[in-house]
Amino acid sequence: MTNNDILRRIRYILDLNDDKMIALFNHMEQTVSRAQISTWLKKEDDPDYHNCNDKQFAYFLNGLIIEKRGKRDGELPKTESKLNNNLIFTKLKIAFNLKAEDVLNILQLADLKISKHELSAFFRKATHKHYRACKDQILRNFLMGLQLKYRPQSQSEENFSWPK
Repeated sequence: MTNNDILRRIRYILDLNDDKMIALFNHMEQTVSRAQISTWLKKEDDPDYHNCNDKQFAYFLNGLIIEKRGKRDGELPKTESKLNNNLIFTKLKIAFNLKAEDVLNILQLADLKISKHELSAFFRKATHKHYRACKDQILRNFLMGLQLKYRPQSQSEENFSWPK
């Protein structure tokens, strides 16, 4: 999964318009334009498509955390220059204020059942002996579960196509 895929999915799940997306970046004292956001949201085969790099996506995720959880006292959170699925999963878990049981329930909404021990392995440090890399399938199912929780089909007017 690319940062752009995840960005599109989060935008859809939370029904974020351009102004709200810009506000999320502003939480991290970053300025982005509507045109920039538009190029990130385009499909890969569009000539105007631009890749959302890890640093930009980390600003977005940290802004989402601030939006949903509130700003902490002191400095802004450190923005990573390199992201992986484990970090993205962790940031989404923090933003939505989810406990392990909540994450497991969301994964079950997408028909994915994993144990609490398997889940905890995704949130460990990479140097820990029980660390496990989060594959695209896990992250994709988590995002699908979030969609089913926050934008059930009965409330959704448009169908979001989930690439395989």
